[in-house]
Amino acid sequence: MQLDGRIALITGAGSGIGRALAIAAVAHGMTVALVGRRQETLAETRTLLPYPARGIVHVADINDAECRRRLRRDIGAAFGRLDLLVNNAGIQSVGRFESIGDDEIKDMALTNLVAPMALTRCMLDLLRAAAPSRVVNVGSMFGLIGFPLFSAYSATKFGLRGFSDALRRELRDDGVGVTFAAPRATATAAMDGSKHLVKPFGMSVDRPEAVARRILNAVRRDARTVYPSGPERLFLLLQALRPGFVDDAIAKQLRRVQPGPARSL
Repeated sequence: MQLDGRIALITGAGSGIGRALAIAAVAHGMTVALVGRRQETLAETRTLLPYPARGIVHVADINDAECRRRLRRDIGAAFGRLDLLVNNAGIQSVGRFESIGDDEIKDMALTNLVAPMALTRCMLDLLRAAAPSRVVNVGSMFGLIGFPLFSAYSATKFGLRGFSDALRRELRDDGVGVTFAAPRATATAAMDGSKHLVKPFGMSVDRPEAVARRILNAVRRDARTVYPSGPERLFLLLQALRPGFVDDAIAKQLRRVQPGPARSL
């Protein structure tokens, strides 16, 4: 997809990967609808854009059906189409599974899986009107490799990957592509509850700007998936060919961890 002159909607645009994506998208000539729950963080993102006039702030909770409908009405009225929908907003609880409460599981399922599905459905007519257009679902490497202490979070991201694959095939003849992006650990506020796991699990940590570049490059190439380079790709291959090896390696890492209490972000 050619980015210049296109319209993008990015959820979770007030910080982290969403903010980096918005900045990079505007630098490539896009106009961006900045969506999030807090006016102040969205306004800050807008001031950081290379051309602030190309950023339009929409304060909305994507878990709320009326907010999603209002977004659809506003984007439709302003542009009549949507070239790129980036489902980026997400939350995470970290800790032993028995310490994750029902409300935390429900909140992760709603924000990480149900809301992206529902928002995509709301925007489908605008995406079809812009075809060729694209949906990007920002998942996680933990949506490809199940990780201890991230069990419920992994489940939501595995679900998002399944949704992405199925929707891609369903919309193929409509000219709407679907990309599943799977970043590894990224230096955002969402990592505050898992910093103690970086060393024992041997995690590589990316900057949000690097993740944003990879995602936009994938959009330009109409790629189905976006994975980081490095040991994670090897783990994916080993998981398919030698799952027992991966089980043993991760169990060994887990023994070096002294996890703190579960924490939502």
